[in-house]
Amino acid sequence: MFKTSTIRKFSLIMTGLLALMLVLSACGNKSENNSGNTATENSGNTAENAGNNAAAEPPTEKVVKDGMGHDVTIPAEPKRILASYLEDPVITLGKTPVAQWSVANGVQDYLAPQLKDVPTIGWDLPVENVLSLTPDLIIVGSESAVQKGLYEQYAKIAPTYVLGDKVNNDWRETLKTIGGLLGQSEDADKAIAEYDQKAADTKAKLAGAIDKQSVAVLWLVAKNFYIVDETKSSGAVLYKDLGLTPPNLVNEIPEKSKASWNPVAMEKLAELTADHIILVNSDKTDAAETLKNPVWKNIPAVKNNHVYEVPASSAWLYSGKIAGEQMMDDAVKLLVK
Repeated sequence: MFKTSTIRKFSLIMTGLLALMLVLSACGNKSENNSGNTATENSGNTAENAGNNAAAEPPTEKVVKDGMGHDVTIPAEPKRILASYLEDPVITLGKTPVAQWSVANGVQDYLAPQLKDVPTIGWDLPVENVLSLTPDLIIVGSESAVQKGLYEQYAKIAPTYVLGDKVNNDWRETLKTIGGLLGQSEDADKAIAEYDQKAADTKAKLAGAIDKQSVAVLWLVAKNFYIVDETKSSGAVLYKDLGLTPPNLVNEIPEKSKASWNPVAMEKLAELTADHIILVNSDKTDAAETLKNPVWKNIPAVKNNHVYEVPASSAWLYSGKIAGEQMMDDAVKLLVK
């Protein structure tokens, strides 16, 4: 049998070894945890730094295909943008074009504050005038504007992107497309969301004021009347965005002959049953004679003094976020009493 003193020594040694093993085990776990944490932290920091480095990288040029199938090299940060009749989306994105659309010495007056010091260029974009502006990016709306070799001439001056009619006829798609070209897709989406919110607020105000009463938009120019299509310009704003009731003549426009503004003969105007008329008057003083016609005077809205005249310099002939918001403000002023 073992002596008591020997047993006591053995017990002390085993207790010491056990304590040492526990200490070493704890140290190992701590080391492992620290190693894992360090690796995770380093990995996170590396990812964060990589993200910061990526965010700090300057934009680069890109090659995109336009609405006509051209491969167009878009500059990294275009500074001199020529986008005739597309000034509304360009301004919405915070840019100032190098020139503004004009016809017969007239411009888009509703954009006057933003285009105050911007020179004009003819609606048909004469090549020599385009060249003198030294653009670094040209954006064209319709395919028809670059026919007969014009595209090739513009493309020699600067990268030329054609939206195409399908995109050009929808201001939202136009804004999103141009936003993508300029690296501002988020700005374009934000602008559309702001517009839609304003439309919802305006729709509620108008619904409470005129309910289901019909509203016509007529344009008087050169003693002739035109009525807006329900999908274009002010028609899209009133009937699609604001949910107002279109008059009978809008619903009767033949599908094959629809245009933004459709001519209405005086005998056809006699059939108009609109409760309200917004009249875009381009005839100024000459309009007095036309508006004395008995046919005009017998329209229900005219007899009830529900005709609201707006100048041709207003936004009612155009399309875009800025134009649409100005029309909404006008509609509230004119129709909510």
